[in-house]
Amino acid sequence: MIAFIGSVFSPYYAAARRRGDGIAQPENHIALNVALYGRKRRWAMTERGSQSLTRDAASLVIGPSSLTWDGTSLVVKIDETTMPIPSRLKGVVRITPSALPDRAFQLDERGQHFWSPIGPVSRVELEFQKPAIKWQGRGYFDFNTGHEPIDRGFKEWDWSRTAEPDCTRVFYDTTERSGLETSLALRIDKSGAISEIVAPPRVRLPAAKIWRAGRSTRAELPGGARILETLEDTPFYARSVVSTTLDGAPVKMMHESLYCDRLIHPVVQKMLPFRMPRRG
Repeated sequence: MIAFIGSVFSPYYAAARRRGDGIAQPENHIALNVALYGRKRRWAMTERGSQSLTRDAASLVIGPSSLTWDGTSLVVKIDETTMPIPSRLKGVVRITPSALPDRAFQLDERGQHFWSPIGPVSRVELEFQKPAIKWQGRGYFDFNTGHEPIDRGFKEWDWSRTAEPDCTRVFYDTTERSGLETSLALRIDKSGAISEIVAPPRVRLPAAKIWRAGRSTRAELPGGARILETLEDTPFYARSVVSTTLDGAPVKMMHESLYCDRLIHPVVQKMLPFRMPRRG
């Protein structure tokens, strides 16, 4: 799930910025993206205008869906319509962090983009009515913010995180528009303690099969990383489950690759509304 205020992938937001009119406000381009994988695969990402946004210190309402902090958990109530085949997506997800580390990390040299691991080690309980699904297990909750469009700051990035019994490890590798390459490697335990770690060498992974988006990750051994499953394969973004080697042992990671030049390509911008319709 991703809750957007100023959807970085929105073709409507990009068009409003190009026009230079007053409608190019982040609050006028909001969405809750929800993706289910497996046998009951579903996708929803309906963009809405500012009249569908309500927020305060404890809640964020995006159209018929909402995210609410109840003091111990983030409760996400989902009521969306799937695409490209319309159907109902309705359920509740409860995310309970083991700790709340209060720290933000600057992702770029100019200080325009930041990332915060809000609930990096969390418990997740999920119950959907449409489709009928129940699940519980380990999860993760973070936050990105920026003062400019993502494609202005970056050419590409790879991000990944592990889900280990006592911690999570996060690797963030970015290439800025200037060509500067930066890396972030962290270990975050259940108490919320964050420590910087030495990142293993960067290794190339096979490109996504359909749109050929490149993928890289971190592994201690040459050939020590492999793709277990590709969850999203798009022209500019790939989401995958990866096996890598850390501390001499195989570890599963959630992984994403983003290519901003592909995102802003005119053909891709014309394709996006088929997966990201706008209401209002």
